[in-house]
Amino acid sequence: MKELAILFVGGGIETLPGIRLAKSFGLHVLVSDRRPDAPCMVEADAALIANTYDVDESIAVAKRYHREVRPINGVMCMATDVPLTVASIAAELGLPGISVDSARLVSDKLLMKDHLVAAGLPVPWYAAVRSLGELRQIVSDRGYPLVLKPVDSRGARGVLRLLEGIDLDWAFFTSKSFSPTERVMVEEFLGGPQISTESIAVQGEVFTLGFSDRNYEFLDRYAPNIIENGGDLPSVLLAADQKSICDTLHDAARSFAIVNGVVKGDMVLSDGKPFIIEVALRPSGGYFCSHQIPLNTGVDLVAKAIRLALGQPIDPIELRPRCNRAVCQRYFFPEPGWVDAIYVPNWISQDSDIALFELRVSPGDVVPKPISHPARAGVVIATGKDRADAKERAERAIRETVITTSSDSISSSSISLTAN
Repeated sequence: MKELAILFVGGGIETLPGIRLAKSFGLHVLVSDRRPDAPCMVEADAALIANTYDVDESIAVAKRYHREVRPINGVMCMATDVPLTVASIAAELGLPGISVDSARLVSDKLLMKDHLVAAGLPVPWYAAVRSLGELRQIVSDRGYPLVLKPVDSRGARGVLRLLEGIDLDWAFFTSKSFSPTERVMVEEFLGGPQISTESIAVQGEVFTLGFSDRNYEFLDRYAPNIIENGGDLPSVLLAADQKSICDTLHDAARSFAIVNGVVKGDMVLSDGKPFIIEVALRPSGGYFCSHQIPLNTGVDLVAKAIRLALGQPIDPIELRPRCNRAVCQRYFFPEPGWVDAIYVPNWISQDSDIALFELRVSPGDVVPKPISHPARAGVVIATGKDRADAKERAERAIRETVITTSSDSISSSSISLTAN
């Protein structure tokens, strides 16, 4: 792949594994982001400054580089919800990628749901909410629980679970404030296990490599905000239920006409039936694609996504899982306030089953109240001989790492790396 150039749209910290992998392949790696100091910029061969959610601006900077510096051979994103920008750049430069129409559908949750319903696929009941009065009427007609969410936001920003006693005025305007187009929608909250899936389509055939049981143990603690706390692989669901979920997601991928590309699914199994909450046409965040799936299956999904972006063939045999290793992911949720000090026990860096340990705060930083996924202060991914073992390792690392916060002072204390 020497001499080929690939553009990553979005330079956040969770894209770094993809940047490093692409560079290890000998690719010339470009990163576009509106922030010159975005984490990936320092490791890129070239940095393009553009708002990743501004399609026209992103196309302009990509075209300029493509024309004036060197040709771009592929474009993709990873852990950044910008499939429309990626698809639009690919179309403008004549590169491999999903269609702009498909990307536009998944960039608007109402359009996405309308499309899935038209394709005969199961989704929770939903409706657009154009006013506070309309929300009140919906609640009166359908009752609780419901989920209120922005039509075009991400990272659980503005996603609220509506239960008895909630202030609907506050909920409506809060959710609306997270929508760039000031649009919100409501959908039925279906009980049952929720699952994250990650699939890759090759020549129209869809292969699901990622299948994780999502962990919502803090659903009540952070209510009405809906905050996920990681997930676990392999799934505990029955094989028949897993197949039903995968079949539904595969049908969704085909409905979006995805011939070659990555399809992420947020699914729920309610009363034994799979429902599609959302679909994303890009590699996922939370290190699911870059860490959890390879650890669980032995298949490097990101490497395959890079090859697809460059238009290179993939033999389906390469997508066959080689193992089914236990993997657990958990996040840090320290008390809100100024970070005074952080203590990390030595055993964490010495345990080969701690596959990832990442803190996103330092002394002097502010830990906000968790109202969306970006508020999580760090992440641990652990492996083990089985699910229980992986879970114990991850939760022990969370439990024994101490992030001390206070609400009235900023300490100059530094991170402690002394042993227990």
